[in-house]
Amino acid sequence: MTNNEIVHGFDEEKDESLKIKLQKVDGVEGCLIVALSGYIDTYNSSYFQKRIAKVVENGFTKLIFHCGGLNYVSSTGIGSFTAFLKSVRPRGGDLVLLEIQPKVYEVFQLLGFSQFFNIRDTLNDAMSFFRTGDAAGSTATFPKIFGCPICSKKLKAIKPGRFRCSECKTILAIDNAGQVFLG
Repeated sequence: MTNNEIVHGFDEEKDESLKIKLQKVDGVEGCLIVALSGYIDTYNSSYFQKRIAKVVENGFTKLIFHCGGLNYVSSTGIGSFTAFLKSVRPRGGDLVLLEIQPKVYEVFQLLGFSQFFNIRDTLNDAMSFFRTGDAAGSTATFPKIFGCPICSKKLKAIKPGRFRCSECKTILAIDNAGQVFLG
């Protein structure tokens, strides 16, 4: 299914620096995977915001941003994600950020925005978040296996708390919902 078949007129504008691919999620009403590749900065954030506004206008309020191909996000780009969150929450929706690259995650951390977003490691975790409708993240049970946000080493946490990555020695914290933070 093409982007235009999912959201009419979605591809009428394009930007070579940011590729967006839409994919419907079966079994979850109003849920859409938005696969991103490239980068989001001051110059293309307006394009990004217009495309996602079109998605929301078409009734998709449960958005899974697959960020595996996103290699850079500026503070303006993070502002775009925040605007999307403000747009979908009053409509009963939410956002999940999936497979965030360590350098991109670091920008979210440095600006203090990582705690505002639901960040998941797998597509199943992201879809479960919307299937249960649980913003507290009850799907994240312990023990939890996750990638270090700095070096991507696979780690295992048996309970919430603070610990050090065995590979890069970064101090990490994991909360009761299974979200991982620096420090």
